[in-house]
Amino acid sequence: MDDKELLAKIRNPETRNYGFNMLVRSYQQKVYGIARKMVIDHDDADDITQEVFIKVHKSIDTFREDSQLYTWIYRIATNESLTFLNKKRRRFFFAMEDIGNELAAKIDSSPTISGDEIQKKLQKALLTLPDKQRLVFNLKYYDEMPYAEMAAVTGTSEGALKASYHHAVKKIEEFLKND
Repeated sequence: MDDKELLAKIRNPETRNYGFNMLVRSYQQKVYGIARKMVIDHDDADDITQEVFIKVHKSIDTFREDSQLYTWIYRIATNESLTFLNKKRRRFFFAMEDIGNELAAKIDSSPTISGDEIQKKLQKALLTLPDKQRLVFNLKYYDEMPYAEMAAVTGTSEGALKASYHHAVKKIEEFLKND
């Protein structure tokens, strides 16, 4: 079912629940993946995924279709992930490095995080990046999202995204070289 059909089902009172269930099925894994790459922890990513779909449910009627449905949901997911990390920092008075260290420890100890040693090193390197750079790197490297689509998702210019990705790559290379 494409986005237009999903939206038609959601906007029809008789098929609203069915349409929304189909939307969740279509996008749940992608939203979880976005959150998981940002917050590392499975339970936190689950919570963020749930929050994203609550927000989508509340606001779907105001979705203007200026962008693709996926772009809109992706933007909500990235904003929720960034908000979660900021709240966590404020709640526990963590410096960015402390959050990174906590998440890096989860990479080593979590049975739900798979990957060889190189993948785990890359994940730890990503944790040293500022949240926005990590987001841009994840969008480009893992999701292979074009800069134009990233600009729509993040509300940032393509030039700034390219610079952010370049800086992220340099920092990751430096981390891996020194590790």
